[in-house]
Amino acid sequence: METAQLSELMKECGITGAGGAGFPAHMKLCRRVKTIILNCAECEPLFCLHRQLLQSRAYEVLSAFYELGTALGAKRMIVAIRKSFRAAADAVQEYLGLYGEMELKLLEDVYPAGDEVVLIYEATGEIVPPGGLPADVGAAVFNVETVYNLYRAVTYHEPVTDKLVMIGGEIEHPMTIRIPLGMSVREAAAFAGRILVEDPVYLIGGAMMGRPAGADEVVTRTTNAIIVLPQNHPVIMKKRKNTGIDLKRTAAACCQCSMCTDLCPRNLLGHPIDPARFMLAAACKDVRKPDIFIHTMFCSSCGLCEMYSCPQGLSPGTLITEYKNRLQEAGIPLRKETAGPLNPAREYRKVPILRLAARIGLMPYLKKAPLIEGRVKAERVRIPLREESGIFARPAVKAGDFAKRGQVIGVPADERSTAVHASISGRILEANDRFVMIEAVRKDVQADE
Repeated sequence: METAQLSELMKECGITGAGGAGFPAHMKLCRRVKTIILNCAECEPLFCLHRQLLQSRAYEVLSAFYELGTALGAKRMIVAIRKSFRAAADAVQEYLGLYGEMELKLLEDVYPAGDEVVLIYEATGEIVPPGGLPADVGAAVFNVETVYNLYRAVTYHEPVTDKLVMIGGEIEHPMTIRIPLGMSVREAAAFAGRILVEDPVYLIGGAMMGRPAGADEVVTRTTNAIIVLPQNHPVIMKKRKNTGIDLKRTAAACCQCSMCTDLCPRNLLGHPIDPARFMLAAACKDVRKPDIFIHTMFCSSCGLCEMYSCPQGLSPGTLITEYKNRLQEAGIPLRKETAGPLNPAREYRKVPILRLAARIGLMPYLKKAPLIEGRVKAERVRIPLREESGIFARPAVKAGDFAKRGQVIGVPADERSTAVHASISGRILEANDRFVMIEAVRKDVQADE
């Protein structure tokens, strides 16, 4: 399949990054790409869905990955898996010989091994420039579920209507299940059994980069996990801190030990992001060196500086995100710079994932969350037309219409956008520029499945 055909298919079938900001996958297809990397680092503590999917669907994932590489004319196709994911690596080895020069790269069990910039360096030795894109070093990264969605699109022309979600934490039966897009967090979590704490908090995404969410928020194309935690869990309390108070605590308590900078994964690769200098400048309101603030735009928001590194319990990551957002709102463009030298101490400053899990209080939740095959049913869904990346679609249906599962309900707003599809069959209750709500008719739910 030609690159243009593959790009159009991705756009038609609504294939975006199955995690992170949901960057449209077709935007990564360019002729500058000479190396493609399958990301199975899955470095957030508790995450397991990508390795489970790769283990159970290795042939499908690798065949689609090869199709992708062939369309791009890639010279290297690298399957990157953490070395502790032995079952997934064995499944890959079973089929690797079918695909020519496809390589298997085993990664260390460190956080954040799955960050694109870190992963590209570990897999290829190339450093993506600050403010640049992976394509600047001829690379493109796709996670496992994104590539599996591509397989379904290429083989069956099946659009993205559901999402694999790991449900864990204070829940009776941790599991990984396939959820229709637009189902509420509360309903999705209920499939994993009884919640074990009163007044729970639903953490969407990982403990490091995720956020507390309302029970009525919905599963989207980027929802990798729903982690149920008590209100007083350290991770929840950290994420709910007031930034104004955090800034005052920084002025009073930051001792400039520089641990936040010393362990910063991007800084170690030569990017000019320096949390320690930022904390000092922000606390003192010192703007004589504006680059200290502008360089916050190079932060990956991995959360390591505040969840692990700071001995004072301060929040460099949260404050950096606050300043970064203000710069973007002010229209300050992200500029590309040249990376400095690789820090020679980098190999000794990597954070083991198990040590991280212990530090942030997740060890009690490191339980098996088996992949349950099949797709659960939903009575009602509210499907967003806007992605976290800011890309959106326009509604293609109106209230009162009937939609069949897989039908286009949102058309791309521009070349960066993708189509959005109904995740269940039923009546359209509402359609606006933010979401489409569908209610299933009982007989339609039964026929749909």
